Amino acid sequence: MYWTEFFTVALIHLLAVASPGPDFAIVVRESVAFGRRAGIFTALGVGSGIFVHVAYSLLGIGLVVSQSIVLFNALKWLAAGYLLYIGIKALRAKPADPASAELSLEAGVRAPRTAFITGFVTNGLNPKATLFFLSLFTVVINPHTPLSIQAGYGAYLALATALWFCLVALLFSQQRVRAGFARLGHWFDRLMGVVLVGLGIKLAFSELR
Repeated sequence: MYWTEFFTVALIHLLAVASPGPDFAIVVRESVAFGRRAGIFTALGVGSGIFVHVAYSLLGIGLVVSQSIVLFNALKWLAAGYLLYIGIKALRAKPADPASAELSLEAGVRAPRTAFITGFVTNGLNPKATLFFLSLFTVVINPHTPLSIQAGYGAYLALATALWFCLVALLFSQQRVRAGFARLGHWFDRLMGVVLVGLGIKLAFSELR
């Protein structure tokens, strides 16, 4: 009975998650800098962050945030500040000894918990995701759809997001790919820093519509 609605939700989510944004940038950076495990835990953190958006959408809190300029701006500036913080740290990356580039791939260690939190916070604080999920749960999903079915949609969205970014992590954490980025040295970190800072600035100047 709800398969048509589910497939509509799944298609919209696929188009949204495949669009490069803060989640993609942070998973790529963690995967290249710290390897497969860090990338996967970051992806799992991003996927878990979806539950935050699903929860407040089901509770109606997202509607309150979307209608409040103060709350939306508070969330927006918090998220922008976090992206700028990560981006500036990456921009300050110093050149490494080319001879030690390969060794640095093995030396970089990221605690799974840290990687997970990085992904979770990046996704959970994204106000654009707030508006996306609000639209999804108020426009696409029929309000008469049972709460249990809507919660099931949410679980799927979280799982699909985690799986997508796990694939991204697996791709960018391959030894050959990491070695290629390692040869670029600190320029890769600085490039990712520019991307993250750019996303932070774009987010900071975004408006509630």
